[in-house]
Amino acid sequence: MSPGIVRGSLALLPFLLISGEVDAQQRTSKLATFQTSTRIVLVPFSVTDHSGKSVLGLQAGDFHIFDDQTPQQIASFALEDLPCTVGLVLDISGSMQGSLGMLKAAAQQFVKSANPEDDFALLTVSTAPEASSEFTNDAAELEQKIAYIKPGGFTALIDTVYLGLNQMRKAPHAQRALLIVSDGVDNHSRYSKGELLRVALEADVQIYSIIIDNGATLSSSGIPYVPAMAQKPWDQARQRQGPNLLEEIADKTGGLYFHAAKDDTAKEAMAKAGEALRHQYVIGYQPAGSGLSGKWHRIQVKTTVPRVHIHSRSGYYQP
Repeated sequence: MSPGIVRGSLALLPFLLISGEVDAQQRTSKLATFQTSTRIVLVPFSVTDHSGKSVLGLQAGDFHIFDDQTPQQIASFALEDLPCTVGLVLDISGSMQGSLGMLKAAAQQFVKSANPEDDFALLTVSTAPEASSEFTNDAAELEQKIAYIKPGGFTALIDTVYLGLNQMRKAPHAQRALLIVSDGVDNHSRYSKGELLRVALEADVQIYSIIIDNGATLSSSGIPYVPAMAQKPWDQARQRQGPNLLEEIADKTGGLYFHAAKDDTAKEAMAKAGEALRHQYVIGYQPAGSGLSGKWHRIQVKTTVPRVHIHSRSGYYQP
């Protein structure tokens, strides 16, 4: 670990907090928690056009950053192209049976096009969440694992994403993300949407969602689910609101979401997600005042460049 940087027990970072004796421009790829001396908040974000394609070549003068609506002076700026660790969260539950071929093809293409330094973990969504592989950069092995997965069971989507966020604490690279491929149906999770969002906002993990529009509903999902058997009163609402959750969790963690209904659109969405993940701008600023421990800070990154979209974390908790 580099001198002057302290890593805490919780990853509180959509941002990075770094002590003042360190050159922030050189530390944009490092992770650290709050240091009692001068601190720099580093905010990674991506910029896309109307089609979701990454926009590169922008400069510090093209952006403004706000912390709790207060304008901040940009202390450092960089465009990073770093190795990353990606947790692939693949929904193989019964509602995805008709879309499994599309899911496999898109996931395998994503792995095949990865940088050699990238690491992956595979998690599958079914009746219970399962971590199907440890972190690996063996693309061929991972493609084979994806090829062998079979659909079935209920859908513990929220629980699997929750497991993925915890697993990413051990990720080899500083740049880390979950890539979820699912129709958004959830009927078997113990954790709630609110609990998942809280953990996602505390974690230094961007979430990308590929939402498969396969027409799954309460009556036609193809999964062994009977509303009368639901033990939790919110189960039916959770099934209906699943795609909205995948959109919201991507927005709030600085990732992107895409809707896909066929093979080519799923592969294109995966490619755009990978491009955004691997080409991140990073703004550093020194916030005024220490604030209260545990306080939520809202971050806004704005640009003077027309017709583009900025994807950044919605904020961070003061350590």
